[in-house]
Amino acid sequence: MRRPGGGRRPLTETDSELLGTLEAWIEPVTRGDPESALRWICKSTRRLADELTRQQHTVSPRTVAWLLYKAGYSLQANRKTREGSSHPDRKAQFESIDRLVRQFQNRGQPAISVDTKKKERVGDVRNAGREWHPQVRPEEVRVHDFIAKKLGKAIPYGVYDILNNPGWVSVGIDHDTVQFAANSIRRWWRQMGRRRFPRATELRITADGGGSNSSRWRLWRVSLQELADELELRLAVCHLPPGTSKWNKIEHRLFRFITKHWRRRPLVSHRAMVSLIASTTTQTGLTVQAALGTSNRSVPVIGLWRGWRPIGGAWASHRRRIRRRVRIAYAWSV
Repeated sequence: MRRPGGGRRPLTETDSELLGTLEAWIEPVTRGDPESALRWICKSTRRLADELTRQQHTVSPRTVAWLLYKAGYSLQANRKTREGSSHPDRKAQFESIDRLVRQFQNRGQPAISVDTKKKERVGDVRNAGREWHPQVRPEEVRVHDFIAKKLGKAIPYGVYDILNNPGWVSVGIDHDTVQFAANSIRRWWRQMGRRRFPRATELRITADGGGSNSSRWRLWRVSLQELADELELRLAVCHLPPGTSKWNKIEHRLFRFITKHWRRRPLVSHRAMVSLIASTTTQTGLTVQAALGTSNRSVPVIGLWRGWRPIGGAWASHRRRIRRRVRIAYAWSV
């Protein structure tokens, strides 16, 4: 048995200059407040060990890591915390949206969350993620993830029922336009909404402030008016405050599970993507229906784009119609 105090001495005792030399090397690249208890460096332990060895301080990368840990350092990544400027009443805006959605739900009226998922490349391209697969038999994909001209890209637009937890996804094959967004809501209502809410007279829509359902597009309002006339529903839209699209319900209740479900699987075709989306389920009861969208190129509408002046009384007549059924409720003015 070893006597107390026996064994090899630590390098910090046999080499009294080791810790001071290490501190001298890492001090110029230290990030953060020097007075804080937690500091971090941007040089690897292997590179620090090589530098110390050149100065006659023979040490291994593992020992350097141990010394850094004892000195109060840790291995860290970047943290996304800076959101930029925000509205001073942002909390009140979210509380207002939540109150309006609950009022609709208490009256038995539908409330949905809509958004466009990240555009996906179609073809035998690499898809992030891993899953169990036979050894030495990985699925081969192309080296370069360029968009295939014949297949193009896919644009999933989702509609999520906030109360009942089902979702609808229209997979677009062309462009993310206002008409495509309105048509996705129309298809959700015909396939799922009117069966679940047969006595509905109103529809609450929550969306972010950008993309095809942007709060700035006049064509979005006109498309909603046409949708309201066709479905005979009163539409009320709440746009989330700027820079808060990740707080949209559909982002973390539908899209994240779709991404998790098709991890590692190449999206070889639009049909394959629709099948993968439709087979997405969760233990909390999420079910998804999906369909392939048709060509959704926008048809030019004179006088309705942002920044265009109305020609004659065309826009005035549309504005009078919009006041009948569609109410665009901006979160910061509700």
